Amino acid sequence: MNGSMAGNMPSLEDMRHMADKKAEPLLAKLKGDPKNAQLLNQVGLVYKSAHQFQEAAKYFDESLQADPKNIGVRADYATCLYFTGDIDGALAQLNKSLTYDPKHAGTLMNIGIIKWKGKNDANGAIEAWEKVLKYHPDFPQRELVEQMIAQAKESVKTAGAGQKG
Repeated sequence: MNGSMAGNMPSLEDMRHMADKKAEPLLAKLKGDPKNAQLLNQVGLVYKSAHQFQEAAKYFDESLQADPKNIGVRADYATCLYFTGDIDGALAQLNKSLTYDPKHAGTLMNIGIIKWKGKNDANGAIEAWEKVLKYHPDFPQRELVEQMIAQAKESVKTAGAGQKG
């Protein structure tokens, strides 16, 4: 079976070529309007969906220079930074989002996930997720947030028990 047969995953290189092809018309439009935040974001989304996080981050960053208060773009930028290994940069972008909307549920969720998985800061994660539940009592994924809080609290207990031994 060759790589183009159904069932085989495309390589990152294949995904890069697909993203380049898909981004071509958007990049052509950008030539005439290089500061268009929406177009820059669209190009970023093309590369992000193809797991080309470094390339996507570049476009999200440029989009934010034109429209700094766009929390959705900032979240995508933070995700790309996280996946390229820039944990602190990702958290800095999410914290910047909180300056525009301190109660934004998605931002608080992402801060919790990155603090827990990226920084091994279970207490910081719990704090972020508890804010989600406090500010958004009808949060659609409340049960999931409660489970993550319980898991993070358990990991704090386990870590503490291991240190006492």
